[in-house]
Amino acid sequence: MSYLSVDDSVTATVTAAVARARAAQQAIEGWNQQQVDDAVTAIAYAATRPDVVERLANLAAEQSGLGNAADKATKIMRKTLGTLSDLKDAPSVGVIDIDEARGVTTIAKPMGVIACILPSTNPGATPINNMMITLKGRNAVLLAPHPRGEATCAESVRIARAELAKLGAPEDLVQLVSVAGENKEAGKAIAAELLSQVDYSLVTAGPANVDMAYRVGTPSHGVGVGNAPVIIDETADLDAAIPKIVASKTFDHATSCSSENALVIDDSIYDSVIVKLQDHGGWLVPATQKDQLQQAMWPGGNLNRQVVAQPASRIAEVAGFDDDAAHASKFLIVEETGIGEDHPFSGEKLSVVLSVYRASDFDHALDTVEQILGYMGEGHSCGIHSEIDERVERLAERARVSTVLVNQPHAYNNGGSFDNGLDFTLSMGAGTWGDNDTCENLTYKHFLNYTYLARLIPSNEPTEDELFGDFLARTDRAG
Repeated sequence: MSYLSVDDSVTATVTAAVARARAAQQAIEGWNQQQVDDAVTAIAYAATRPDVVERLANLAAEQSGLGNAADKATKIMRKTLGTLSDLKDAPSVGVIDIDEARGVTTIAKPMGVIACILPSTNPGATPINNMMITLKGRNAVLLAPHPRGEATCAESVRIARAELAKLGAPEDLVQLVSVAGENKEAGKAIAAELLSQVDYSLVTAGPANVDMAYRVGTPSHGVGVGNAPVIIDETADLDAAIPKIVASKTFDHATSCSSENALVIDDSIYDSVIVKLQDHGGWLVPATQKDQLQQAMWPGGNLNRQVVAQPASRIAEVAGFDDDAAHASKFLIVEETGIGEDHPFSGEKLSVVLSVYRASDFDHALDTVEQILGYMGEGHSCGIHSEIDERVERLAERARVSTVLVNQPHAYNNGGSFDNGLDFTLSMGAGTWGDNDTCENLTYKHFLNYTYLARLIPSNEPTEDELFGDFLARTDRAG
């Protein structure tokens, strides 16, 4: 039973959907690897046809009112093809590994029925990715999109079901469950009821939804809050770094939780970086108008939906800026020194507003990144543009994040890329730092159960001297 009350009709609707999914999943328990891969590939192929991509991207932009269709089309193509590249030839059925030395054979098995709670910020690529990574393990999946993305998700599900039918597979392996209730609380109750009935869930949405999934009690993968700070030190190639940062920050009007939210810039190149950011379309908010922008973005203390994932011209309009350059810019630049609740520009903005900090040296930059993450985004990610490997490693060793990107655009590469080794995903775990159960990019491996078959091997029991000898000698405890 869900921890939020729902009426009998809602319970019955969810129960019926789960029952259909369970029957479909049980029907493919005996599928071999080729059958699984054909289903995954068919969905990916259908979803990446140019007319389909355009249709999904337009639907996503129009219904959600977030981002723009062109970038959403790029995301659908890139993420779907990247995910398929990761899944191709990856074993997920039956025996997937034999370790003869240890005598252990690993056997992959389905989890069962998976529920996916989807965000409004990315209603195009996320459903496709979620279907692919869950079906790879012979699971059934129930997709529960944010109401502002339901039409896009419904079209993705329709396409996937048609492909499954062509293969003679049960269409109910993929279903949409609407959580667009009469009001917000009713929608949450439907989602909670769904989560309570499935075997596992993936929640790629805000902290409240992740918390709800954990409260329900069904095992769940959640994601953390983004707020990526990125260091630019004096050795960075600015001609390479700045275009990457701008392209990433403005991609889909900053819908991505991986978008750069703050730059921490070495003092010796600070002014040069600001100039280059302006040269690439940024508008530096005058100090006298910073509070004006803050009041527009956080009226009453909460982030204003009117600025989320909107073009800079719209943000300038909401803020009441009369400078034509602000309305013509690609993004807004805010100089900041403070961190914490009294300084909201130090947190996640989900908008094309970029905070910049001045660091006196690299140690100061590290301290600033640590403080920003301590306020918001701990566990998620951060980055650095530098040519000094020792600094890269120092950041990675110190930052309480799951991913550190080096000389890369965050929104493009944090969820996997063809030019780094991270798994393609639309869902990034933030570890215990972000109240999640994993600190990896979530992929098909996270939706498999494993059986470990152990055989007898020659005994390798160590002696006490092998276990304690070195320790006793070093600590003068012998005898």
